[in-house]
Amino acid sequence: MTDRCGWAGPEQIYIDYHDTEWGVPEYDSRTLWEKLILDGFQAGLSWITILKKRDNFRAAFMDFDPNVIAKWGEDDVTRLLGNAGIIRHRGKIEATIGNAQAWQRIEANEGFDKFLWKYVDGVPLRTVHADRALIPTQSPLTVQISKDLKKAGFKFCGPTIVYAFMEATGLINNHLTTCPRHGPCAAMARLPAV
Repeated sequence: MTDRCGWAGPEQIYIDYHDTEWGVPEYDSRTLWEKLILDGFQAGLSWITILKKRDNFRAAFMDFDPNVIAKWGEDDVTRLLGNAGIIRHRGKIEATIGNAQAWQRIEANEGFDKFLWKYVDGVPLRTVHADRALIPTQSPLTVQISKDLKKAGFKFCGPTIVYAFMEATGLINNHLTTCPRHGPCAAMARLPAV
């Protein structure tokens, strides 16, 4: 695929992620939570580091089942701090446990998917940038979502993390207009329920 978004390469794992996942609208509550957690772990690192360790993360975090992780305690934190296959950051590991508990509350109340998609009225925001330099790293909307997530008990979900998460999960279609994935990702959006 030529003219793909410039950040996607040259490593094959990055290209595959761009061509098959990034920007695809995600509607599953658990998968949305997993991607938000991984974006939180990415803070201060490159995304390719997370991609290369993603299978290790999934194994260490029980396939990111928030209902399992919500019950974890100090023994689990210690176990994960000894796992060289993941990012061993106590604060991020502890935040994942707390974020699982926050996810449970939101999921029980309205559904984590609905909680997130309501910010865009159920339809992905679609940008029309031909140059990646014009795309912001946060927006007033991501500032608001970050505040609301924090109010709900989430950590490691600042406005920049939320913006990257929204791009990754298709809440914002930030494929460049010159990228062959821009149109197909836009076409995958569900129509909002009437």
